[in-house]
Amino acid sequence: MIFAHDTEVALASAAALVNTGRGGKEPLPDLAALDRFVADWGWTEGRARDQAELDAVRRLRPRLERLWGMDADAAAGLVNTLLREAGALPQLVKHDQWDYHLHATPPDAPLADRMAVEAAMAFTDVIRTGQLDRLRVCAADHCDDVHVDLSKNRSRRFCGVACANRTNVAAYRMRQASR
Repeated sequence: MIFAHDTEVALASAAALVNTGRGGKEPLPDLAALDRFVADWGWTEGRARDQAELDAVRRLRPRLERLWGMDADAAAGLVNTLLREAGALPQLVKHDQWDYHLHATPPDAPLADRMAVEAAMAFTDVIRTGQLDRLRVCAADHCDDVHVDLSKNRSRRFCGVACANRTNVAAYRMRQASR
C-alpha cells in the first residue's frame, strides 16, 4: 500500500469524479446519476439532493482535473484553496465499517465541499510524499480518463482493464497482420 487506505479510496473517488466530466457525454445528467455515484463511492452523511448540489459537484470536476497536470507548487496552491474555501478542520472519525480516519468537514457540510476536501486531503499526501507522477492519463488510444497509479513499480498505464485489453488485443492483431 502506497498511502493509507482512506487516502487511496479518496484518490480513486476523485479520479472517478473527474472522469465523469470527460469524453463529451455527461455521466452525471441528473440527481439519480449523482445518487448512484455517491452510493458507489460510499459517501455518507447529509445530502441536499437538489439541482444546486448536482451543479456544485459538476463545478468541482474541472478544478480537481487540473491536479493531473500540475507541478507540486501549483498543486499545493490548489489543494490549499480547496481546503480554505470549505473551512477544513481535520479530525479523526470512526463510522460505518471504517476505523479511525480523517474527515475535515462536518457531516452536514454540502456534498461538493466534502468531496473537495476529501480529495484535497488525499492530494496533500500525494504532494508531500513526492508522488505526483502517479497521477496519469490513460495510455489507450481514444481514452482520456485519468487514474492514479498505485502499483508498487509505477507501471499502471491504463485507467482500467477494458482499455488495457483493447490496447493489447490491437497490438497482437497488428503483430499477426505483419507476419
